[in-house]
Amino acid sequence: MSESPLFVVDGLHARPAADDDAAAPGEILKGLDLTVNAGEVHAIMGPNGCGKSTLASCLLASPEYEVTAGRIVFKGDDITDWPTDVRAKSGLFLGFQYPQEIAGVSVIQFLRQALSARKGIDLSVLELRLATMDWMKRLGMDSSFVDRYLNEGFSGGEKKRNEIMQMAILEPDMAILDETDSGLDIDALRIVAKGIREVRADRPEMGVVLITHYQRLLDELAPDHVHVMVDGRIVASGGMEIAEKLETSRSEEHTSELQSPCNLVCRLLLEKK
Repeated sequence: MSESPLFVVDGLHARPAADDDAAAPGEILKGLDLTVNAGEVHAIMGPNGCGKSTLASCLLASPEYEVTAGRIVFKGDDITDWPTDVRAKSGLFLGFQYPQEIAGVSVIQFLRQALSARKGIDLSVLELRLATMDWMKRLGMDSSFVDRYLNEGFSGGEKKRNEIMQMAILEPDMAILDETDSGLDIDALRIVAKGIREVRADRPEMGVVLITHYQRLLDELAPDHVHVMVDGRIVASGGMEIAEKLETSRSEEHTSELQSPCNLVCRLLLEKK
């Protein structure tokens, strides 16, 4: 008998949380389904406004969104009603598209508190500093990096490398990476992708969902499954051939309009309906 999936999103509907005096806003997620087995990497692509970042926020219980139907199952438990901190402690990790600055809190202090909450390990600052040194070296980060305030004055590449280091130290069972390639040049992208590969090598059973616009991150990470998201639901799934089709569609479109490859293929998919 096969093992149960690591992570299941079943018929998820969600909308922005309504103000008390405002009319209920319209749905953004409209019955989204996704199943991730242990060790699998899934990529989700789609045009702006299709609900990709809303999905990431809902998976970690952001108060900005309200789940109106469906469920989220993690390691066999229905976590749909679990708050953010409980989901994180259970082994869910979210890499943000735009990581927030936290003045006055150093990277090392943040990691110490997060690790204590996640695993009940109360390492000293010195012990944690030693634990992070290898990952800072792998990610091309200066040894003084952990003494800086969290994301304050960080470049786009530093913010994303810092999140990969957090993922490595916290050892989640399931990672949701929301547009990790956003704002990165090709060199920074390759460093970040190498870090993700090394985290997966250390934790081969970890599931990963990559949310992205472009094929370049997928070329570095070779996901097991690629999904196309349009209008709040997944409309097509397959392997890397889908991402390659997106790139081919873009190169064959001789147009002056600035479009991502997934904008093009999503339009093609909709035209076929």
